[in-house]
Amino acid sequence: MLSYRHAFHAGNHADVLKHYVLTRLLDYLNQKDKPYWYIDTHAGAGCYQLDIGYAAKNAEYLNGIGRLWHRQDLPEGLAAYVDLVKALNPDGQMRLYPGSPLVALPLLRAEDRLRLFELHPTDFPLLEQNMARAGRRAKVAKGDAFAGLKALLPPPPRRALTLIDPPYEDKQDYQRVVDSLDDALVRFATGVYAVWYPILQRAESRQLPQMLKQLPVKSWMHVSLTVQSPSADGFGMHGSGLFILNPPWLLHLELQDTLPYLCDALALDAGASFQLEQMAG
Repeated sequence: MLSYRHAFHAGNHADVLKHYVLTRLLDYLNQKDKPYWYIDTHAGAGCYQLDIGYAAKNAEYLNGIGRLWHRQDLPEGLAAYVDLVKALNPDGQMRLYPGSPLVALPLLRAEDRLRLFELHPTDFPLLEQNMARAGRRAKVAKGDAFAGLKALLPPPPRRALTLIDPPYEDKQDYQRVVDSLDDALVRFATGVYAVWYPILQRAESRQLPQMLKQLPVKSWMHVSLTVQSPSADGFGMHGSGLFILNPPWLLHLELQDTLPYLCDALALDAGASFQLEQMAG
């Protein structure tokens, strides 16, 4: 299924949670001198126009990054994420929003590498264009990331952060995520893996975190954020979550401080809430 276009949702509340946490994970990896790989299984187009085209139709970014754009009281880590987005918009107007690869690129060091997958026939050439600035540091592959990931693990530097965030339009993606991670942990047990998922009124969405908790890993962290009550008709995404295998141990402490602020800033009604849980090895 290749109908999904992330451009419709660029910069929304789910992107804020995902990309804020991504910046923190990369920051922690940067605290050691040894190089690492950033692997993105569903990289999208890399960058999105907010004021025209798909993103402008529903303008979901206004209730996402737009809620943080002018805040002067942002917690330090959240401020660093917002500053990264603002760097793409030097005139101060929200016109461009980075996809995960362009969130990661400015944080990676010269010796670090990017390995990106995208299957959509329209988004793939856009991704290639947007990642041209990375030069030889980035390799972009058009193909099924669930299959391609096997060939990359373990990476030569024996350090990597892998972001897995399929669109989940196909219900089989939920099981494919679990199976892919099960295999990845055999090949590269010490890697950091971050799984993004939508919070929907769908059984597969509710069951995914519980399935991930059963994987053979010593430590994990689960963070979720809902911005409103579920819709009466049962449709639509009212929140999102990230499940992280082998997380840096200080991240939990930071999120304990930041999540209440983020939940309050992005809340659309009284149904907004957050959850943070972990198993420490």
